[in-house]
Amino acid sequence: MISSMLAFIFPLLMALAACSDLLTMRISNALVAAVVAGFVIVALVVGMSPALIGMHLAAGALVLAVTFTLFALGWIGGGDAKLAAAIAMWMGFEFMLPFLLYAAVLGGVLTLALLIGRRWALPGPLLGVGWIQRLHHPKTGVPYGIALAIGAMLVYPQTLIYERLVTNQAVQQTLLDQLG
Repeated sequence: MISSMLAFIFPLLMALAACSDLLTMRISNALVAAVVAGFVIVALVVGMSPALIGMHLAAGALVLAVTFTLFALGWIGGGDAKLAAAIAMWMGFEFMLPFLLYAAVLGGVLTLALLIGRRWALPGPLLGVGWIQRLHHPKTGVPYGIALAIGAMLVYPQTLIYERLVTNQAVQQTLLDQLG
């Protein structure tokens, strides 16, 4: 039961990040902090060694260094930079590259779709919807948090954390079956 709930922490946080970025073009520091705290809590619960947790934190630090450089160049937003680093903690070095590749491809598709969509006027009924107007405006950036969240969710089921949560759930279910 607990493993099931813990397995949904990361997907829930990714859904919140994607929705937040879509609707407000912002990813709050509190949400990024929740992603980081969620990693630390779940990593401890699933029994990751301190050394392995350190390696996952190092993966996040590496991504933060790169993404903050991209932020300084004006290529991505600060929220996107921090979210990518927080997600990298969950992925570790083992799954960091697949996550970043998925996010890059999905981000490119999203950017292209927005650029094409912004060439046409919004239909009348959508003119009164604030977040759609903001998304359609040519000076507005791209809600890259959507691509980051989807890329993360494509890789998450392969991660050690998810594997251990599922294994723990199976062990718990076996115990419950034997007791019942």
